[in-house]
Amino acid sequence: MKINLQDLVLNTKTLKAGQKILLSGVIYTARDAAHKRMITMLDSEEKTPIDLINATIYYCGPTPAKPGAVIGACGPTTSSRMDAFTPRILKEGVKVLIGKGARSNDVVSSIKENSALYFVATGGVAALISKTVKRADLIAFEDLGPEAIYRLEVEDMSLIVAIDSFGNIVKSL
Repeated sequence: MKINLQDLVLNTKTLKAGQKILLSGVIYTARDAAHKRMITMLDSEEKTPIDLINATIYYCGPTPAKPGAVIGACGPTTSSRMDAFTPRILKEGVKVLIGKGARSNDVVSSIKENSALYFVATGGVAALISKTVKRADLIAFEDLGPEAIYRLEVEDMSLIVAIDSFGNIVKSL
């Protein structure tokens, strides 16, 4: 099923755990260090480098692009590393999370409470995922290297709904 992110964030209740989708739209990469900085900024009432309202965050640290490529390998990072930050990020308006692996009970509750979604991308296929990226721009925290925040425009990124907005979980996580 092809899904446009712009439409999805307006109605996250349309997808159910276990569904396979092809996602297109704008997503932002952010791993542990970027999450920590954004939480610090929020705690200090500073503006974050990306608008978190209806945002999609992909737990990924892309490698540098080879000549002629848009981006290097960009596979998912283990999502549980962001669990301490996720409830706050969701409360601030993020609607879609992408990573790999299981999430804590607190995160599942927060996904349900905030009508969000958690997708899993297949680990080990970072080079294939990079082919779905049509544009990549460094947005913030350049000093973090691969953990900087990038704005990615993706087309037909293959994902599975791992946790739906009702809190239902795919059993094989």
